[in-house]
Amino acid sequence: MSEPLPLVDAHHHLWDLDRRPQPWLDEPGHEPIRRSFGPADLRAAATRPIAGRRLTGTVVVQCVTSLPETRELLALADEDPLVAAVVGWADLTSPTVGDVLDELRDGPGGGHLRALRHLVQGEPDPAWLQQPSVERGLRAVQERGLGYDVLIRSHQFPQAIRLAERFPQLELVLDHAGKPDLVTGELKNWARQVGELAGHPQVRCKVSGLVTEADHDTWTLDDIRPAWDVLLSAFGPDRLMFGSDWPVCDLAGGWNRWAETVEELLHDCSGSETEAVLAGTAASFYHLPAHRTEGTDACS
Repeated sequence: MSEPLPLVDAHHHLWDLDRRPQPWLDEPGHEPIRRSFGPADLRAAATRPIAGRRLTGTVVVQCVTSLPETRELLALADEDPLVAAVVGWADLTSPTVGDVLDELRDGPGGGHLRALRHLVQGEPDPAWLQQPSVERGLRAVQERGLGYDVLIRSHQFPQAIRLAERFPQLELVLDHAGKPDLVTGELKNWARQVGELAGHPQVRCKVSGLVTEADHDTWTLDDIRPAWDVLLSAFGPDRLMFGSDWPVCDLAGGWNRWAETVEELLHDCSGSETEAVLAGTAASFYHLPAHRTEGTDACS
C-alpha cells in the first residue's frame, strides 16, 4: 500500500490553561475557545481531507511572549509525532538571545525549533522590526539557520518590506497573509503591499487566518477568493502554505470548513501546485521530512 500524500497544517496553536494563562483569551468574543487545546483535540477537529489528503504533520506556533511556553511546545513536539515543528518565541531585543536560542535547541525537543515569532501586530512602534536591538536578534536567528514568522496587521507592511530588504538571507513567512480587511473587502492597498513584499524571493506566505478577518458568522468562499487570487498571483503556489490557525478558526467555522474552502480555492490548480500549498512549501521552509510530489500542470 502506498504512503498517503502529506497534508501539513503550517499554523496552529495549542495551550493548556492549567499550566499557562493566555491573557488574550479574556478579550470579548473569545469565549468559544477559552479552554485548553491539545494534539488530541486537533486530531478530533481536523477530520476533513483536502484534495484527498488527511493531516500528517503540523507546525505549532507560539501564542504568548514566554520562553516557558516555547519550552513546553518543544517538549510536546518531542512526544507527539503529529507535531513536526515549532515556531517559538525569544526576546529578540536581548543581547543574549543567541545564547537563549542555543539553550532552547539543546533542550528537550530542541530539534523541532524551526523559526521564531514576535507579536509585532501589538507593537506601537511603526518600525519595531528595524530597531537596532531587534535587528541584532534577527541576525542571531539567521546565523542559526532558523526562519522568522512575520505577524503584522495590514498597516504594518512597510516594516515587513524593510525587513525583507535588509535581511535578504533570512527566510521569512508572512502569517495570515498580513490580515487583509475581508469584512469591508477593501483590498487595494493590501494587495499592492503584498506584491511588494512578494518581490523578495526569501518570503513565503501562509494562507491562514483569513476567516477571522472576514465576518465570523456570514463569510463565504466569495469573501475569501479575492484575497486568494492576490496571493496566488503575487507569491505563486510554490511560496504559499496552508495553515488552519486552529483553534482560533473555531470562532469562524472551524478546521473542517476552512479545509473545504481551501479545496475549493485549489480547484483549478495542478497536482504539483496543490502539493506545494498543502505540504511542499511548509516542508521546505520548516525543514520537515521528505514528502512525495505529483503533477506538472499550472493553476488557471
